[in-house]
Amino acid sequence: MSVVYLVTLALLGCGAAASLYRAGRGPSMLDRAVALDVFTSLSMCGVGAFAVARDDYSDLPILLVLSLLGFVGSVSLARFFSGQTGEGPR
Repeated sequence: MSVVYLVTLALLGCGAAASLYRAGRGPSMLDRAVALDVFTSLSMCGVGAFAVARDDYSDLPILLVLSLLGFVGSVSLARFFSGQTGEGPR
């Protein structure tokens, strides 16, 4: 493995650990949702880096599934939280 690949994996691992920490300790549900969305993006980057390092692009359908999962999850959470403003009922 090249040094660039190892550095890339180390940085992605640090980012994933930070986002999982935020997902566990987030003060609000929106912080947790954003952290899980970041984790999904980082996992997509990891799969892409793995495909480039192996020079085998048969893992690209996994990227498609992860991108659709991230999009649908973000849209559904946005619709769920769109009615909540943080203030009380009027």
